[in-house]
Amino acid sequence: MSNDPQDLGYLVEAWEQSIRSLSDVVSGLTEGQWNRATECPGWSIRDVVSHVIGVELELLGDPRPIHTLPSDLAHVRPGDEFSRYCEIPVDVRRCHTAAEMTGELSYVLMRRLRMLRDSETAPETEVRGMMGRSTPYRHLLRSRAFDVWAHEQDIRRATGLPGNLDSPAAQISRDFLLRQLPLVVAEDAKIPAGNAVVFDVHGPLEFMRTVTVQPGGKATLDGQVPLAPLVRFSTDWETFARLMCGRIRPQHADVKVDGDRRAADLILAQMAVTL
Repeated sequence: MSNDPQDLGYLVEAWEQSIRSLSDVVSGLTEGQWNRATECPGWSIRDVVSHVIGVELELLGDPRPIHTLPSDLAHVRPGDEFSRYCEIPVDVRRCHTAAEMTGELSYVLMRRLRMLRDSETAPETEVRGMMGRSTPYRHLLRSRAFDVWAHEQDIRRATGLPGNLDSPAAQISRDFLLRQLPLVVAEDAKIPAGNAVVFDVHGPLEFMRTVTVQPGGKATLDGQVPLAPLVRFSTDWETFARLMCGRIRPQHADVKVDGDRRAADLILAQMAVTL
């Protein structure tokens, strides 16, 4: 495997390693375990796998299922077309058996991997992504590696089988999430210009990054650590990822905060950039 996260082959192999790891975890589950809740709001293990299957089938060009959602799904927010869109391929599989789920996942993996390996698409070529939206091919591959890894971790936590926290897809996910931090601090939490916020993360993936809010309200991200930041957050990699993926509420997360507590609370409240 190439070590360059910009390389398309690296992105494909990272995605493959994570989805195979996910498949290995669910292959040994009993029928009852497939119904176990995950930290992904409203979704069981079966639902998470159904989502992964549904997205990859869509990217293969298969027609989406024609299906009317029940009206009592509390996690599907009214007016949120994206959550409804994601829910349809999930809801149609809620009656599928464990054997049906693992069989379909294996078949989809085989088809999708063949498609990705045979592709001669250039990195910046605009391709069709979810909901028919156009996106650069490299970005699509990066987002798929992140999405599959995040859902693999949902399943691992639900089954008590930790792992893959330092995998290639985990590193892609780290970089994917770090790119969101300037928006979280400057635009969402509205931290004033001239302030710096440090994120000190340890564990399987270790890093320290500083978000500095510039005049005009934009923010930058780098590895320089100021002497007196407005806030310094210290936590482990898994907790950081769970916070940014909306899997754990700030008040339940093991995060050490030094500095301005009010500013820290504003930032923590905005850290969930995806669900």
